[in-house]
Amino acid sequence: MGQLLYAIIKAARPRQWLKNLALFTVLLFSGQFFYLPAFTATAWAFIAFCLLSSSNYLFNDILDAPRDRKHPFKKFRPIASRKVPVWLAFSLAFIFLLGGMAISFTLGRSFFILSVVFILIQYSYSLILKHVSVVDILTITTAYFLRVYAGEAATGYHISIWLAMAALSLALFLAIGKRRAELTLLQSYNEVVPKDTRASLTHYSEKLLDTYTAMFANSTFITYSYFTFLARPVTEGFFFRNYMDFAPELPERKWMMITIPFVLFGIMRYMQLIYEGKGESPEQILTSDFPLLSTVILWVASVFVVVYGIGG
Repeated sequence: MGQLLYAIIKAARPRQWLKNLALFTVLLFSGQFFYLPAFTATAWAFIAFCLLSSSNYLFNDILDAPRDRKHPFKKFRPIASRKVPVWLAFSLAFIFLLGGMAISFTLGRSFFILSVVFILIQYSYSLILKHVSVVDILTITTAYFLRVYAGEAATGYHISIWLAMAALSLALFLAIGKRRAELTLLQSYNEVVPKDTRASLTHYSEKLLDTYTAMFANSTFITYSYFTFLARPVTEGFFFRNYMDFAPELPERKWMMITIPFVLFGIMRYMQLIYEGKGESPEQILTSDFPLLSTVILWVASVFVVVYGIGG
């Protein structure tokens, strides 16, 4: 029983719930992170998207089981290795779907609609879209990007267009990096044919994916830099709250730009990992690569200091 429970948890892929932290983007940059009603709504939105994501992961693994058994690592997935019966996986996928939609319904019409769109995209990807080159990357990107706007729908707050563009560029960068790392990984196994594990990989060349990767690495850096340059104070920072007469101009400086080095290093580090064949699972890299994890933590800390400490 214990082994089955562990296999079920593994099949639900809780590590990939890290992607759903994107829902907190709006809360973080709007200066409302400590406003309890908004935080509570975002937390419930996060839970809803985790349930919906796990529903799709189970559904996807059921469909992919024959191909996964030919993959050097995916063959150990619980459903592919037959540790979780197909009937049980289907039942859990349906329960998670109902649970996620039930929570979504309580968070307002806009969030519910985005949740429906999200799960339809996820299921469509598992069924058809992942087999179509370029479309597969755009579908993954859309799912990433929807999480950011779902955070808006849950709270009613908004982010700047430049931050939205940076989020879109980052989503494209991660999706393409996922494909590039997968191609690198499979090419290192002579007995594995890429089309046997993912048909769309046969339509990607290394040069094409390298071009895509460089393009969206650049756009991520540029759009985020524009955002930090144009960002305006959204809160009264607690550092200078009692010293505004002494230094009234300090909060007006472009303090958000101090977060750029962390983004730049993160992009460069992730690209390094991609070409080592380790970028197939961004969330796994984030939790296992100390330099990248440290950079993300420092970036979040610096954003907190700027938005809530300085007021930038």
